[in-house]
Amino acid sequence: MSFKVERVMLVDDNEIDNFVTRRIMEGIDFAEDVIVMTSGKGALDFITENKDDIDALPDIIFLDLNMPIVDGFLFLYEFDDFSDDVKEKCNIVVLSSVIEQSTIDKILKNEYVFDFIPKPITEDALHKLAEELTVGD
Repeated sequence: MSFKVERVMLVDDNEIDNFVTRRIMEGIDFAEDVIVMTSGKGALDFITENKDDIDALPDIIFLDLNMPIVDGFLFLYEFDDFSDDVKEKCNIVVLSSVIEQSTIDKILKNEYVFDFIPKPITEDALHKLAEELTVGD
């Protein structure tokens, strides 16, 4: 795989999904570093703590929608408060088992969401995402 990102963050309360996604990413050498957060709040806290060190932030945030307390929608709402530098650095990809097309359409209209990938993630989906991100450069 020619494209490789420096850092990705998985934001999902399902540890099995995180484990599987991380293994697939490692299997195709998708990223140098994979940060796993099991809550939207933890992810927001990480971004807040590192907002002045853009290099420490993830290039891609894989965001689940269905999580307790801070779900994907609330995460996106709170993400809007970060600086433009943070928002430009972190490409958000929703990785969810949601299948309702109206919900998918709604989430894709969010200006910070780069793409939607249904769970479980596949090598092909990661390759396609890498191509789309490369074209966007």
